[in-house]
Amino acid sequence: MADDKKSWEHRLKGGPADVTVDFVESLSVDKRLYKYDIAGSIAHARMLSEVGLIKEQEFTQIKEGLLAIGDKMEQGQFVFDKRTEDIHMAIEAALVEQIGEAGKKLHTGRSRNDQIATDIRLWIRDQIELLQRLLRQLQQAFVELADKSSQIVMPAYTHLQRAQPISAGAYLLSFVEQFERDYKRLGNCADLMNVSPLGSGALAGSTLKLERKSTAEQLGFADITANSIDAVSDRDFAAEFIFDCSLIAAHLSRLAEDWIIYSTNEFAFVKIADQYCTSSSMMPQKRNPDLLELIRGKTGSVYGALVGMLTILKAQPSGYNRDLQEDKFHIFTASDTVEKSLVVAREIIKHTEFDADRISSGLDAGFLDATALAEYLVGRGVAFRQAHGIVGQLVDYCEQQSKRLAELDVGDFHKFSPDIGSDVYEWLGAKAVVNRYTTEGSAGIEQTAIQIEKWKKRLADKT
Repeated sequence: MADDKKSWEHRLKGGPADVTVDFVESLSVDKRLYKYDIAGSIAHARMLSEVGLIKEQEFTQIKEGLLAIGDKMEQGQFVFDKRTEDIHMAIEAALVEQIGEAGKKLHTGRSRNDQIATDIRLWIRDQIELLQRLLRQLQQAFVELADKSSQIVMPAYTHLQRAQPISAGAYLLSFVEQFERDYKRLGNCADLMNVSPLGSGALAGSTLKLERKSTAEQLGFADITANSIDAVSDRDFAAEFIFDCSLIAAHLSRLAEDWIIYSTNEFAFVKIADQYCTSSSMMPQKRNPDLLELIRGKTGSVYGALVGMLTILKAQPSGYNRDLQEDKFHIFTASDTVEKSLVVAREIIKHTEFDADRISSGLDAGFLDATALAEYLVGRGVAFRQAHGIVGQLVDYCEQQSKRLAELDVGDFHKFSPDIGSDVYEWLGAKAVVNRYTTEGSAGIEQTAIQIEKWKKRLADKT
């Protein structure tokens, strides 16, 4: 290596202790940013050439040298040495060793502080595109299953108690809506962070006449940051990105919780393909939804990353501080976990079916039609609070008689309200209720079909 010393080592006597080298190095974590560091370095070198701070020939040497280093890293042939401390110095040291003096000019007007602020923005920007693509694929899997399941009527729950009947398709589309918000949040995050900090230096900028807008344009940023002090210390976008990942994980965990319950023998609403289950080392009859349980469990890692990131930011003085080196661990943890979970969830959705017969066989348990009966009375001029009380008494009466509402005769109904007529049976039973929903966006058969077509078109337009 041309110079074994670190970029800052000439200032200090005797060199760093081994424990210092081990503790300050981030190369083991940030080496995955090499593509972005090389792209930023090429843009910076081109700009230096444009403003006359390096010769065009030197820029060509730098660019070719950086591309060659990138190829070595891509092919796994590059030997990383923790003594170079981080990905920035690893690349620069390799460049100096490869092309000599021209390589030493690359760091002109630049600090590792604005380098990493640029690199991590570029990495998150690409990762957002990947996560958005995976969200779209997951949404498509949900819509396909909703289309196949839209005629199935199932119970919906509040407080884990049977509440009202719904189309299974509407239930599935509820997740599509959640993931749509996730998609938009990621887009908002990408828009907010799409400014280039490169050229901000350590924190105060530079006395050299750098052209920041040139590097921003080369790297695809919409603009440059307005304040150099803020630019090198800003990690709001990182916290926001991890928060977005946390909500994706929360929605995946909610799905996992549902389907873990729905796949039990007690419910048996869904059947997950064997390829996405495991069994027991002791109990040969078991079909365990372990992938769903792991999705649920891995949510904790994403939440931990968010708390870790916020804790790093909570008490830092202005300007860059070395605490920010730890941001990448949390960013990578959150993103990697969510990426894998989205892929697994998509495959589970694509290979799961609702057991229509099993659901139908127990559908009328739990008085799912009670709310519809109250609304029937409202249609007869009864105030809702009064109707609510009448139906509550009817449900109590049915429980004493071990009957369903639809099994009562008109005389039974008249014991509680003279406003109930013989047409009441058209309102009773879970399937009748689902066919009577009228409000836009409700969980009825007709409304679900409309929502499915809307989502088919929307997803087709965006892919």
